[in-house]
This record gives sequence, C-alpha cells and structure tokens, in this order.
Amino acid sequence: MRVIFSVTNDLNYDQRMIRICNSLVNSGFNVKIIGVEFGNSSDLQLKKYTQKRIRLFFKKGFGFYLEYNVKLFFYLLFQKTDAFCCIDLDTMLPVYFAAFILKKIKVYDAHEYFSQQKEIITRPGIYKIWHFVERTFVPKFLNGYTVSEGIAKEFHKNYKVNYEVIRNVPVLKPLETINQKEKIILYQGSVNEGRGFEFLIPAMKSVNAKLFVYGDGNFSDAARSLVTKHHLGDKILFAGKFLPDELNTMTPNAYIGINLVEQIGLNQFLSLANKFFNYIHYAVPQLTMNFPEYKKINEEFEVALLINSLSPIAIENSLNLLLNDDQLYRRLQQNCIKAREVYHWQREEKKLISFYENINSTIKR
Repeated sequence: MRVIFSVTNDLNYDQRMIRICNSLVNSGFNVKIIGVEFGNSSDLQLKKYTQKRIRLFFKKGFGFYLEYNVKLFFYLLFQKTDAFCCIDLDTMLPVYFAAFILKKIKVYDAHEYFSQQKEIITRPGIYKIWHFVERTFVPKFLNGYTVSEGIAKEFHKNYKVNYEVIRNVPVLKPLETINQKEKIILYQGSVNEGRGFEFLIPAMKSVNAKLFVYGDGNFSDAARSLVTKHHLGDKILFAGKFLPDELNTMTPNAYIGINLVEQIGLNQFLSLANKFFNYIHYAVPQLTMNFPEYKKINEEFEVALLINSLSPIAIENSLNLLLNDDQLYRRLQQNCIKAREVYHWQREEKKLISFYENINSTIKR
C-alpha cells in the first residue's frame, strides 16, 4: 500500500512523523512525506522513506498557507498512491480535493485540535477561517486518528467521526544508569504562544537553577525579550532547535522537565504533548498542568507535579519543591521508570499499523 503524508514543517524535526513513517515502512508500506523547504532548512536526514520538500516564496502568514496549499494540491494530483494523509488542518484542503479527483482514500492525522489553538482562537478573523475549514471538511474524513482521548471525543461530539487514539510517545529504549545530575531545568519543543513563557521566565528569578530552552517558534523573540526585561540572561539559555537524535542525548541530563500550556482553547486543555512522554522516558520528573489527559496518567503513575493554573508563584513554588525535596524527586523518578514501560511507541505503532492495514484491506475489496 502506498501512502503520502503532507505536513507544513521541514521534516527533520517532526518526531511523531519520523516514528510513523518508519513504522509503516518497516511493516511493508510504501511511504512518502511532503513538507516545506525554508530558507534556514538544513539538508534532509537520510530515511527509509521518500521525502519531498516544496519551496515557497512566502515564509509565513496567509501567503504561506495559500502558496503551499496550491502547490501541494498540484503536486498531489500527479502522484501515484493509494491513500493521502493530511497532518493537521493546514494541509487538509489540497489532500481532500486531490483525493476526491483521483478517487483515493483520505486520512486525517490530527496532532492538534487545530481551530482551538491559542494563536487561532484569540484572533476572531483567523478563527472563523480555520473553524469553517474544520467543521466543513473533518466530517468528510471518516478515517482518522489523533493524539489524545479528549480530542477524539470532541471530534466525535462535534463532527461525528470515530478516530483512533495514537499517542505521541517515544520508542522504548534501554535506560542508561541514572547518575547524580546537575540541577538543570529543561524545556523542549516549539517556543509558541500559549506555552507559558510569560509566567515561567519571571518565576526563574527565585529558582536556584538554570533553564535551557531547546526549540524555536512564533514566541521565541518575545521570550528572549522577557529574559532581557527580567535580567535573567545568566539563568535562561535559548539553544535553538536540535534534531531528535541530538535532543535525545541532552534530555537525560536534565533534572526537571517543563511542559506548561495556557488554558485558552480546548487544544491546550486536551493536549498530551510529545515532551510529556519524552521526559518520562528519560526518568526526568516534570512540572505540567492539571489538565484531564495529564491528570489521568499522573494518577496512574505519579511522574509530575501538576499545577492548576499558570502564575509565576505557582511555577516558582513547584520548581523549588522538586529541587529541594529529594524524597519526592526520587519517587517521581522511579515512577517514570515504571510509566515508560507502559507508554511507548512499540504499543502505539500496533494501532497505527492495524489502522492502515484495515484501509488496505478496504482498497483490495
């Protein structure tokens, strides 16, 4: 079976898609993924599957989405495949129309509850556009999966689709011996709006540790300005983006992981981030939100301190508790070691492969 995935990133840093494509190729599927070539994109990493980048004149905003959607649509029209899969809402239109014209299977992989992201829901004009696309076209994608039970339930309630839940978890690998760590706080992932930096940065004034930020995004410049404003340049380091393999060598050295999101829009409230599981897999206790999906896992395996709302004082108190209470820290660390044996990609990929095998059997009938 041939499957073509479409994303709006440059392919090298998308850990979930790397795992998905590798799993499908290893199971005998023919896989191609299409992304974007940005001005600062490094060379594509060598993979078992086919990769294609589309060059664009526009780098952001409406022009970016319009140009990419048009170019992607015409590219897809001339591809030989059995199924098209759009990753999130921003590639849904070209996938829908190409699949319709070519009479191919269409799949939706929802990494986000797209229209409910903070950067969308707080901009009424932008929200109207994306919400229109979502409510019009998601019901037409009967085959799909997403990253959390909460998002799957919302899609069923609002769009009458029954999506599989395939969590965004790492591949289970042997855990190296845990040695005494320097007390470094780590944030990994996109530095975007709604990730709590407005509260985390001032909180660091009263935390006796350094914060390393591994990632980039639409809030990077604002976050750096906040560091300057609060005179924290000696405590907070923005290290930029790292390839997944590079990041995996750095995460085990962290003492505490950060996974904060604002409760603006259902996407953040129902999130189940990749970094949440990355910290668990490297036995790094973390600070995260008391939101349904995180609370559910933390009740099963206490791996994190949960806070009810974002504020500098709540973040400061929780970080200092983790830094100073050795008994609590060791308990969370040991629970991470137990949780990683349950929440790992080897389990999730079975659902992924079964999903596509079911589609393949439908095509053959």
